[in-house]
Amino acid sequence: MTTETTSPTARPGVRALAWQRRRHSAVRFWQQYRTHRAGVLGLATLVLFALVAVTAPLTVGSDVSSVTAAPGRPLEGPSGHLLLGADRFGRDLLGLLVWGARVSLLVGLLAAVLSVAIGTLAGITAGHFRGAYATVMMRITDWFLVMPTLVLAIALATVMSRSLGTVILAIGVTTWPTTARLVRAQTLAVESRPYIERARALGGGHGHIMVRHVLPNVMPLVLAQTTLMISSSILAEATLAFLGLGDPTVVSWGGLLQDAREAGAVSSGDWWYLVPPGIAIAVVALAFTLCGRAVESVLNPRLGVAR
Repeated sequence: MTTETTSPTARPGVRALAWQRRRHSAVRFWQQYRTHRAGVLGLATLVLFALVAVTAPLTVGSDVSSVTAAPGRPLEGPSGHLLLGADRFGRDLLGLLVWGARVSLLVGLLAAVLSVAIGTLAGITAGHFRGAYATVMMRITDWFLVMPTLVLAIALATVMSRSLGTVILAIGVTTWPTTARLVRAQTLAVESRPYIERARALGGGHGHIMVRHVLPNVMPLVLAQTTLMISSSILAEATLAFLGLGDPTVVSWGGLLQDAREAGAVSSGDWWYLVPPGIAIAVVALAFTLCGRAVESVLNPRLGVAR
């Protein structure tokens, strides 16, 4: 009778204690993160770009890519009417730059998540299951590591339809080996600890050990790797779009560079066509790198990342 009256109240208490610990961990993480000036600068930059991308339909409108409603002349230079000039169709380059932030950030984020998810799954299973499976998985990982990632992505994007999904898939399935190597090393370190042996002795199966014990311990590494992979994914998307392998129906920063190349902006000196999207790609990639290094330093202080 006593157990029946106390168990309903005990469960909410345990859940409340768990949420309280999570809140304290989040507060402690932010207190340590904000001591990294470069990380805070990168985070502020990313928040600014995210706000610009989210509010793009309100600030520049959805018809910014329309050729028939172009407000300027082809390759018109910067002026009070068009702050960043016009592209080869007379469209406002500032509006295209703002609208392209939506695609570039979305593709970079989704491709990085896909890459890290594949690498985490491969790394944890290869570290947990020893023997033939681990050997085969690591040889596959080594093959992807020695092959040029860009060449593999180009080959995959070429044989599939030109769409954002293809670009995300091409980047995700070719950039996971680094994450797999890191996660496998961390998995081997975690599974050598005594509490893993106790979990096995108490009857814990493979799924229980990997999900309840190994995954929470490798998540800090996965989180840091995700922030670092986003910058690489944005650069890869821009490269594929610049090579003409992106979706021609959407506007992205890499697509703007590809349009500028086709319009002969390099030889004609139309810098306003090339410089803004190039700077945007470089700034966002640098901001994600700064955030990733700060997260890595907070979650693993032994790395000694400079602030």
